[in-house]
Amino acid sequence: MTTFSQLRELRLEGNFLHRLPNEVSGLQHLKAIDLSRNQFRDFPEQLTTLLMLETINLEENEIVDVPMEKLATMPALHTVNLRFNPLSAEVRVIAPPLIKFDLLMSPEGARAPPP
Repeated sequence: MTTFSQLRELRLEGNFLHRLPNEVSGLQHLKAIDLSRNQFRDFPEQLTTLLMLETINLEENEIVDVPMEKLATMPALHTVNLRFNPLSAEVRVIAPPLIKFDLLMSPEGARAPPP
């Protein structure tokens, strides 16, 4: 990862990933990351250190809790896609007043369409 320090977009969708390496924190020019259709159970908190990040796509994972306080301090963040994740009720209720970015969520209990 450190070889690609100027990387602007990273697409890792559909790769059965469940965590990111710590080196992701070194991608300080990253603007968009697509981690959809993987196996993340925890929100990859390394992403909250990337100040240029505008778009995070974590659709169709197994994420329950999200570090909203950290995401709320990210200056460039525009969109976080958490559709089709089993988000906790706390995330669903507390998040909207806290944030200035678009948070995309499915209705509670919604399932992703078959591939």
